This record gives sequence, C-alpha cells and structure tokens, in this order.
Amino acid sequence: MNKYLNKILNGLIQIHILHHAQKAPIYGSWMISELKRHGYNISPGTLYPLLHKMEKENLLTKRTEIVEGKKRIYYSITSQGENLLKELKAKVKELFHEII
Repeated sequence: MNKYLNKILNGLIQIHILHHAQKAPIYGSWMISELKRHGYNISPGTLYPLLHKMEKENLLTKRTEIVEGKKRIYYSITSQGENLLKELKAKVKELFHEII
C-alpha cells in the first residue's frame, strides 16, 4: 500500500513544483519548506533528483546564482512544463469535483 501512496504523492509534489515554478523561480531549500508547510516531509535526497529529472524532461530549466557567497540553483518552468501543468490542473479539478 505504501508504494502506491508514494507514487501518488510524488505526482502531487511534481504538480506543486510546477505550480510554484510558474509563479516565480524556485530553489530546493525553499521548495522543501513550502512542501513541509503543506504536510509533505521531503528530504533533499528526494527533492533534488526529482528536480533534475524534471529538468531532463524539459519541464524545468535552471540557472545558477551566487547568493551570500553560496551557489543557489533556481528552477523555472518551461513552455512544455506550462502546457503540462495546464492539462494537469484540469484533470485534478475534474477528479476533485467527482471525489470530494
């Protein structure tokens, strides 16, 4: 059962990432805090591979900046990511209205 829950939560986390990356560039530690605020306890060892995978799939793009002497990687949504997010929002909305 846990395996299925993790798969579904992983998908919801990816939607959440795309949602915020569409609003403004995000970075890993901020996203971990944001997810925690919503009850997701995700570790850097889980989040960063997910961000890299989403970048590899052309859903996110990244840029590096130096902030207070430290390297910070910002992720932004791509046009492909925006198209996917639009489609996912419609599907989630439809499903939400049916099951809630």
